[in-house]
Amino acid sequence: MTTTQKRIKSVPYEQELYKDLCANRDEAVEYLSASLEDPNAPELILIALRHVAEAWGFGHLAELTGLNRESLYKMVSEKGNPKLSSLITLLDGMGLRLAVVKK
Repeated sequence: MTTTQKRIKSVPYEQELYKDLCANRDEAVEYLSASLEDPNAPELILIALRHVAEAWGFGHLAELTGLNRESLYKMVSEKGNPKLSSLITLLDGMGLRLAVVKK
């Protein structure tokens, strides 16, 4: 590297992602929707839900949903396998709902 070149400090993508997801609810909706369109949707929806939950705060979501905070962590963990009723409760707390659309 020459003296005129400057190093660009990298920022973990999660910081910017969480800022976007927290500041803009429509961004969170698009992010979750996009995760469902991928062939690996079951894995990706959990990752996307985890990112949104981390951005919004697990404690805050626990209050909104009435779900236990630790249960929320487990539900969206890498090994998470949420029951449909828990998923619906979580989405409802986020002001969202599941929908079925024709391909």
